[in-house]
Amino acid sequence: MLNNIGLPGLLLIAVVVLVLFGRGKISSLMGEVGKGITAFKKGVDDGKAELEEQTAEAARDVTPETEKDKV
Repeated sequence: MLNNIGLPGLLLIAVVVLVLFGRGKISSLMGEVGKGITAFKKGVDDGKAELEEQTAEAARDVTPETEKDKV
């Protein structure tokens, strides 16, 4: 259904949205979308860093415990 829209259809949709909402509303909405994307990317990067840190800690703790260490 949506694969037959084409460029003229997209332009018509864009014009209708612009007329309905106005330039100011659309620009503020796009600004919020940009902030959301930036926050999402930051969260993904933080999650990757945390996983890498946990993996590095697990790799460092490969020495077996001895009886002296347990006491």
